[in-house]
Amino acid sequence: MQFDVRTLSAEMVISQLVIDGRDEADARRQVEARGLFVSAIAPAGKGLRASGKRSALSLVLFSQELLALLTAGLGIVEGLEALLEKEANPATRSVLERLLAGLREGQRFSAVLAEQPDLFPPLYIGIVKAAEGTSDLPRSLSRFIDYQQRIDLVRGKLVSAAIYPCILLLVGGGVSLFLIGYVVPRFAEVYQGAGRDLPWLSQQMLNWGQFASGHTSLLLGMIAFVLAALVLGVRRLLRNGGVLRLLGRLPAIGERVRIYELSRLYLTLGMLSEGGITIIHAINTVQGMVSAGLRQNLQAARADIESGQPLSTAFEAHQLTTPISLRMLRVGERTGDMGPMLTQSAAFYDGEITRWIERFTRTFEPLLMAGIGLVVGAIVVLLYMPIFDLAGDMS
Repeated sequence: MQFDVRTLSAEMVISQLVIDGRDEADARRQVEARGLFVSAIAPAGKGLRASGKRSALSLVLFSQELLALLTAGLGIVEGLEALLEKEANPATRSVLERLLAGLREGQRFSAVLAEQPDLFPPLYIGIVKAAEGTSDLPRSLSRFIDYQQRIDLVRGKLVSAAIYPCILLLVGGGVSLFLIGYVVPRFAEVYQGAGRDLPWLSQQMLNWGQFASGHTSLLLGMIAFVLAALVLGVRRLLRNGGVLRLLGRLPAIGERVRIYELSRLYLTLGMLSEGGITIIHAINTVQGMVSAGLRQNLQAARADIESGQPLSTAFEAHQLTTPISLRMLRVGERTGDMGPMLTQSAAFYDGEITRWIERFTRTFEPLLMAGIGLVVGAIVVLLYMPIFDLAGDMS
C-alpha cells in the first residue's frame, strides 16, 4: 500500500514522499529510518489534510503557557506536567500525555512534536528544532507567539471588514426576495382584473410576480441549488487558494493581495532567520505556506541566492519586493541584521494593508447601502406606480 508523506529534514526542509508500506505505522518507520520527521501521512490519492484534532489544542495558548513556565525556571518536562495537572479538557490532556511520554523516552522535543503533525505544523517544529541547537527555546516560543498574533491581527481585520458588507447583502437580498416572491404576486392578483394599461416596467414586474406565484416550489428549489453551489464553490476556492488568485486579478485589489502575501512571507522569513535558520532553509520551509504564483518566484529567487546573488537582488529580480522593502533588505545586508529587517518590512506592509482596509470600508459600505436602497426602492415604486396613476385619474 502506498502512502503520501510530508516530511521535515534536519535542515528544516519540507518535502513530500511516496512510501510503500504494509500500513501507516510501517510507512512512518521507513521515513524515520531515513532521519526525517513525519509531518503528515495519508493513503496515496486521499491528500494530506489535517484532521479535526486541531481543535484539541490552541497552539498560541499552549506556547504562551509553556513560555511562562519556562521563563519561571521550570524545565520542559516540568512545564508540561504543570500544564497537564491544570488541564480539564480530555483531548488536550491526551496531547500533553503523548508529549510527556515521548520526552520521558529520551526523544527530542521537536521529534515528539513531529509525531502529532495535525496539531503542530512544520513551521512550529522547525523553530523548536532550531532552538534545540541554541538551547534557547523560550526565545523561539516568544518569536512564534508574536508571529502568530501578528498574522491573526491582519486576518482579523480582513474578516471584520467583510462582516458588515456580508450582513448588508444578506439583509438586502432577503428583503428583495421577499418583495419579489411574496408582495409582488399579491399585487399582481389585485391588478390582474383592473383592465388598465400599466407602465411597462410595472407590467414586467407583475408578470414576474404571476410567474413566481405559480412556480413557487420550482423557484425555491433553484434558489437552494444556487446557494449550495456558491457555498461549495467558495469552499473549494478557499481550499486550493483560488480566492487569492481570483482577487489578484482584480485591478484595484490585486496589488493589495500581493502586499498581503509579501507581508506573510517576510514575517515568516524574519522569524526563522532570527531563530538561527539560514535564509535558504527558511525559504524552503515557507514554500508550502504561499500561493502557487509566489512559490514559483520564491523558488527562482532561492536558485539565484544559491548561485551567489544577494537576497535583495534575487527578490527584486523575481518581483518579491516593493521600493521600501528593497531598501530595507539592502540595509539588512550591510548591517548583517537580515532577520529584524525582514520583520520590520512585514510591519510596514501590515500598516499599509490596515490603512487600505479602513479606506476601502469607508468608501464601499455607503455605496453598498445606497445600491441596496435603490433596488428595494425601485421595487416599491414600480409596485405603487399603478396606484399613483389611478389616483391621478380619480382626482
